[in-house]
Amino acid sequence: MLQPADSYDALYRGFRWSIPERFNIGVAVSDRWAAREPDRVALLEFRGEGEPGLLTYGDLSARSNALAGAMRRLGVGRGDRVALLLPQSFETAIAHVAIYKLGAIAVPLALLFGVEALEYRLQTAGVKAVVTNQAGNAKLGAIRGRLPDLELVVSIDGEGGGALGFHRLVADHPAVFDAVDTGPDDPAMMIFTSGTTGPPKGALHGHRVLLGHLPGVQFHHEFLPQPGDRLWTPADWAWAGGLLNVLLPGLYFGVPVVSGRFEKFDPEAALGLVEKMGVRNAFIPPTALRMLKSVSGIRKRFRLDLRTVGSAGEALGRETYEWARDEFGLTVNEFYGQTECNIVLSSCAALGVSRGGAIGKPVPGHYVAVIDAEGRPVPPGTVGQIAVRRPDPVMFLGYWQNDKATREKFIGDWMTTGDQGIADGDGYVQFFGRDDDVITSAGFRIGPGEIEDCLTGHPAIALAAAVGKPDPLRTEIVKAYVVLRDGFSPSEALAVEIRDWVRVRLSAHEYPREVEFVDSMPLTTTGKVIRRIFRDRARREAED
Repeated sequence: MLQPADSYDALYRGFRWSIPERFNIGVAVSDRWAAREPDRVALLEFRGEGEPGLLTYGDLSARSNALAGAMRRLGVGRGDRVALLLPQSFETAIAHVAIYKLGAIAVPLALLFGVEALEYRLQTAGVKAVVTNQAGNAKLGAIRGRLPDLELVVSIDGEGGGALGFHRLVADHPAVFDAVDTGPDDPAMMIFTSGTTGPPKGALHGHRVLLGHLPGVQFHHEFLPQPGDRLWTPADWAWAGGLLNVLLPGLYFGVPVVSGRFEKFDPEAALGLVEKMGVRNAFIPPTALRMLKSVSGIRKRFRLDLRTVGSAGEALGRETYEWARDEFGLTVNEFYGQTECNIVLSSCAALGVSRGGAIGKPVPGHYVAVIDAEGRPVPPGTVGQIAVRRPDPVMFLGYWQNDKATREKFIGDWMTTGDQGIADGDGYVQFFGRDDDVITSAGFRIGPGEIEDCLTGHPAIALAAAVGKPDPLRTEIVKAYVVLRDGFSPSEALAVEIRDWVRVRLSAHEYPREVEFVDSMPLTTTGKVIRRIFRDRARREAED
């Protein structure tokens, strides 16, 4: 945990890891608190106009014990992969804790996945059991015959369709369970990469991954926990942003975590949840923050009591950074990480570590640099690849059954990210773009993030993607695909206005020479724009 310090430099220099020889995530986030304060609130569930539901640490410990016992009796044991195909809910948290106590490996998956995406991940991971709901079980029904490793399905909606009932299993088994004795490097979870640049890979993490996240979470939430803190994110708990940035750290620190079920992000509904549930600390991805811009008069219409907001997943950008500061009266702390190694760069406005357009500085305990192709740190102001030095407790153990890809992830002791960045003389890192996303135009290397952020500052634009389109003269030109806000219609005049908007605010070499209006923006389940789809589309256009 971070200790109080007067400055970032003092905090970074004074930090030392203390990883115990034995550590189990399930015990740490439930039994530890249950033994001391069983009535302490662990989770709060938003239920619209009704009264919120609550789950105490005593309940979390007892129910996860019962579920772990039931699953062990049904043949699930140490090292078995157990998928969770669920929305934010009490049952999701209970299932996670039970899996860790079993010594099994949690494989969180998003309910938004179609059957092909599910089949790929379930087959790749060799999943033995799935905890899901009725909707998820219906998807499994279409592919179960092609999943030879799958032996058990448990549904939170009760028995049926080949599934056993979650709540019946919990009720029928004792609330006592001796958790498997695990070390920090024993596998705990497998989180699939988002697949923005290729087929998703299963990033395997040890139990230490939670401990590795704690300094970063405390840093961007300005020394969490503080009295009255209460966490929430619209991010699905099926990905690292929801699970490891919010749910598990919140439970570890004894900070109540708010859950809310939305089929898709609704800005008005999200603000209503934050208001009603008294959320003090939020993790809101940049795309969701940009969507909040569509809500007028936030301060007048919603009584918010936010203390901190963190944002990550893609570049936040200066425009959104400044809008959020004006609208919420606080500074959004941007941070950075990957599924393989999360929250290694961050901002902390309370310590003066904050700069619009920059991700932040290295989080205490992590060694991060911008390197060249040979693994050498590059001078300030030079574009290179963001990399993290091993060993690092937040770093993955490796890709599941893919040693080649694991080896290729490293240059010496540097874990490469595939993300281009620039470090300045003060130590701030600016995200430039994925290797494949960087646009080369007339000799300039252009990152799409800054262009997209500028585009969404235009009053007509809701979402935007910027990609390079092959061009015989300039190598590539910048092409923008934009989704308009309600009340605006596509036109050539508007396209010209958008081009000029970027040219004036950024530069003559960065503005989009082509603007195309689209009805929707393809996003990963983590809320990132899938630029690859538009990049391929632009290349096909250039070939025609």
